[in-house]
Amino acid sequence: MTANQAPTPVDRAAGLSPAARGFLLDAGSALARGQHELAERALASLLAMAPASAEAHMLQGVASQMRGNHAAAIRSFDESLRLRPDDAPTLMYLGISQFERGDVTTAMASFHRACERAPGMTPAWFNLGKALKVNMRREDACRAFEQVLKLDPRHVTARNSLADTQVSLGNISAAVASYREVLRQQPANHVAWHALANLKTESFGDADRAQLQQLFRQPDLAADARIAIGFALAKALEDHAAYAQSFEVLREANALKRRQLHWDAAAESRQVDAIMAAFAQPATEPVDATLGQEVIFIVSLPRSGSTLTEQILASHPLVEGADEITDLPQLIEEESSRRGMAFPQWVPSATADDWARLGREYLARTARWRQQRPRFTDKNMLNWQYLGAALAMLPGARVVNGHRDAVETCFACYRQLFSVGSHFSYDLEEMASHYADYARLCRFWQQRFPGQVLDHSYEALVAEPEARIRRLLDFCGLAFDPACLDFHATSRTVLSTASAAQVRQPLQKNTSRLANYEAQLSPLRERLGSAGLL
Repeated sequence: MTANQAPTPVDRAAGLSPAARGFLLDAGSALARGQHELAERALASLLAMAPASAEAHMLQGVASQMRGNHAAAIRSFDESLRLRPDDAPTLMYLGISQFERGDVTTAMASFHRACERAPGMTPAWFNLGKALKVNMRREDACRAFEQVLKLDPRHVTARNSLADTQVSLGNISAAVASYREVLRQQPANHVAWHALANLKTESFGDADRAQLQQLFRQPDLAADARIAIGFALAKALEDHAAYAQSFEVLREANALKRRQLHWDAAAESRQVDAIMAAFAQPATEPVDATLGQEVIFIVSLPRSGSTLTEQILASHPLVEGADEITDLPQLIEEESSRRGMAFPQWVPSATADDWARLGREYLARTARWRQQRPRFTDKNMLNWQYLGAALAMLPGARVVNGHRDAVETCFACYRQLFSVGSHFSYDLEEMASHYADYARLCRFWQQRFPGQVLDHSYEALVAEPEARIRRLLDFCGLAFDPACLDFHATSRTVLSTASAAQVRQPLQKNTSRLANYEAQLSPLRERLGSAGLL
């Protein structure tokens, strides 16, 4: 959420004494500089003099918002609105804190009211668009962002957000035009450059490559911008068959990103050992063996075809694609907090009733995905670690373990700048270690839950799509539907921007890039081979 700038109360101080007005102006100036503590001191003096000042309560809410105390901010905004009902800036700020507290529906209502009261208020429309986007109302979000651009055609953040939303809806040509317009206005905008590269399906021309090369070597470029530009430049060089140069840029961009992150490969291996030990004993008889039959968990590493698998399943009239929902890891974290010990330490002490309770809670939290269709997919990238817990909670669920050639997967992740998470992917040695941990844990799950986990190979799917799609549907208890073969024609929101354009196309049989990087990937291949993963 963003307010663009702190409120300026110069023309909103009617009825205040000169001294009170001075405190109000001091508070507004301090907030504009990001000095919320200084603002709060001025506001305390102001409220002592004028406790019924709606503007003072509103600014008090903004100060609390800056501190991250959104509960206090909401109380201040509510008091301001009691004194000055339907004030558009206050409604917008209230919506921001409601959004940050996770109450997206109420936030959208506040933003709507702000837009109705002040139709020319750009930040209100922008925040409305962001809330609509999060709430999966993507067409409405596009309209809100378009309204921002009508009011301010140079609002590049709104234009980038519009383009991202267009990608998720499958309107790739419109998204490309939006990103290109951002670059016309701001040729160095690294967000737009990276987003264009992230589409995977758009090639960069000579002018693009030259511009990216110049930007990448710009000495004063911020680290985040250099990283994003580097990933885009690597793609541009690959588009022009400059493979050695592309890999060198990619190596440099990954090294920059890796320095920003903490990742402990040895700690992850120990965690996998602990998970396997915790679930090694036979599970207790479930309270209800059918609980969770609505759920299809997709287990995979990034860039292994999980979005494609979900697109195939979501093309079936009985299945909703929920994408990378976070309900399962959140439930596990909450249970760990309740018990006062980390997962999987508490697993051996969990009873059948405990698992059933967690399963019912998961189904309650995910009910929104069954409003239109009775089944849904959950493809959170942490599912591979939590699968034992998932099947203890939901013994009626089905699991699709999607995997791809180890070298292809590791290199595809290395070529991807992820928005969040995936800290293992910016070093090929660490990526290989992560793949090895994933592979051995998934082998354990296959043995631990025979009949409930389907081994689903990306290469086999590409080689014989109809046979593999029929097998996938049969495993999930779904009757064959021809729409699953024509998955690329299915109209739905796809949240993974790295895959959104690709799953709108028919299956491509020749997508491997490995032959162009044989020398560069030789150490990776040796590492994976020594682990028995090739």
